Amino acid sequence: MTTLHQIDDFLQRKRLAVVGVSRDPKDFTRSLFNELRRRNYDVVPVNPGVTEVEGIPCHASVHDITPPVDGALLMTKPAVTNRVVRECADAGIRQIWLYRAGGAGAVSPDALTFCEAQGISVVAGECPFMFFPDTQWFHRAHGFCRKLFGKYPR
Repeated sequence: MTTLHQIDDFLQRKRLAVVGVSRDPKDFTRSLFNELRRRNYDVVPVNPGVTEVEGIPCHASVHDITPPVDGALLMTKPAVTNRVVRECADAGIRQIWLYRAGGAGAVSPDALTFCEAQGISVVAGECPFMFFPDTQWFHRAHGFCRKLFGKYPR
């Protein structure tokens, strides 16, 4: 289970790979990518089918990123997540966030097991928007509802 400490630790890292960011400017992944940029994160887009995102060169894999990142936010399908967490481990990335808003998101039981065995800290199944200071009201409302139902990280 993800803790608030893990979330805070991840969000303190300022150079992040954003894996699975879409080429579609209206896609939610782009909204999160742009919000990280607005909050002064040094974000590195990763998607093998995209050459650039918002004018920033996009990498095919976390292996291609130099200098290295401090963490990776995965917004991938679970089957892709299983491969990407292994690539992150090979690249020395020890902080991973598996994004989820609805459905499985990027969360995969196999990926969680792998990360645990490798000693990689994982934020599993949360949306970063809920944890940003001064976030929009609907993200705060989402967090409030999760608190009411005992689903908010402690």
